Amino acid sequence: MGVAIAARLSAIKPSATIAVSMKAADLKAAGRDIIALGAGEPDFDTPDHIKQAALEAISAGQTKYTAVDGTLALKEAILRKYRRDNDLSYEPAQVIVSNGAKHSIFNLLLAILDAGDEVLVPAPYWVSYPDMVALAGGTPRIVGTTAETAFRVTPAQLEAAITPATKLLILNAPSNPTGQVYREEDLAGLAEVLRRHPQVMVVSDDIYELIYWGVAPLRNLLEVAPDLADRTVLVNGVSKAYAMTGWRIGYAVGPAAVIAAMRKVQSQSTSNPCSISQAASAAALDGDHGPVSAMGAAFKERHDYVVGALNGIEGIRCLPADGAFYAFASFEGLLARRPEFPDDVALAGALLEGAGVAMVPGTAFGMPGHLRLSYATSMAQLEAAMARLGEFAAGG
Repeated sequence: MGVAIAARLSAIKPSATIAVSMKAADLKAAGRDIIALGAGEPDFDTPDHIKQAALEAISAGQTKYTAVDGTLALKEAILRKYRRDNDLSYEPAQVIVSNGAKHSIFNLLLAILDAGDEVLVPAPYWVSYPDMVALAGGTPRIVGTTAETAFRVTPAQLEAAITPATKLLILNAPSNPTGQVYREEDLAGLAEVLRRHPQVMVVSDDIYELIYWGVAPLRNLLEVAPDLADRTVLVNGVSKAYAMTGWRIGYAVGPAAVIAAMRKVQSQSTSNPCSISQAASAAALDGDHGPVSAMGAAFKERHDYVVGALNGIEGIRCLPADGAFYAFASFEGLLARRPEFPDDVALAGALLEGAGVAMVPGTAFGMPGHLRLSYATSMAQLEAAMARLGEFAAGG
C-alpha cells in the first residue's frame, strides 16, 4: 500500500513555467539545440555592489538567524524605498521579509483565507495565483479580460464579480504574463468599486515595478487611493529588477495586524530568510540603480524587436507591453489554419519538439490560444527563435 497524499493536492498543478523549463533542459541535455524562452529570469548577473555587500556580510559574521520577519537594516531600506519611490510611509511593524515575493503572497493567503472565501484573479494571471489560493483553502474566482482592454480588469467586471464571499482581489502590474499595467484612471475606477465593498482586501504584486518603460508614471493602488491602505498589501522583491532570483528575497507592506498574521505563518514554516541575502538586498534597494536602468533599457530593446517580429508572422498577434520581460501573443489565427494542433498546449509542444523553441501555453495563464515567451535572453537567441517560429508558422 502506497503513502496517501493529502487530498488538497489533487487539484493542484505543478508550475507550468517550471515544467517547460525542465523539459527544455532535458532536451538540451540530450543534445538538442533548444532556445528556452519559458523561464522568467533575467539573463544579467547580479550587480557587483550587491555581491560585494554579501561578501562583507559574510566576513562580518552575519551568518546567524535573524528576526523571523527580516533584519531591521533591510526593513529600514524597504521603508526608504517606499518613501522615495512611492511617497508611502510605513512603520517597521508593517513590513515582512520573506523567501521571495511568492512566499510573501502565500503567507498572506494562509493568513487571511478561510474555507469558502473567494479570491478574484484577473486572467491572464501568473500561473501560481489560483493554485496558491486553493492550497490556502480559498476558492479562486477567475475574472477574464481581453486584449481590447489591454488585459486589464475593468471596474464593471470587478463590480459584477464581487460576491458576499469575496475576500481578496489580486492585482499585478506590470503583469506576468502580459507586461501590461493599470493606468492611474484604471486604478481610480477600481478603487471606487472597492469603496462600496469594504470586506474586499487587495494584494498588489509589484515585483516588476522597476522594469517599466511606459510614458505615464507607474502607480500602484495606494498611490491613487491611499484611503484603502487599511486593507491593501503591497508585495515586491529584488529578484527581477536586480537580477537576484536565486537570492530569494521578497517583502510585503500592509496593515500591521495582517503583517503580524503573516509573520506568525512564516514563524512556523520557514522562519527568517537568508541573512546574507538580506544584507545584499538592503544594498540593492539603497545603492546605485544604474545597472537596473541599463537592464531595463535592454529589456525594452528586446521587447520592441520581439513584438515587431511576432506581429510580422501570419496568424500571430501581440500587444506592445509597458514593462516586465514577457510577450503574450495570440496564436489563434495560426491555430485556426493548422488543425493538426487542437490547442495552445499542443502547439507549444510541437514548437518545442519540432522547432526547438520553448514557450509556455496560454492555458496555464487562464487564456487559451496564446503563448508566453520570455525575452530575458540575448538578442542573438531571440533573433534565432523568431526565425524558427516564422518558419514553423509557414509550415516549413
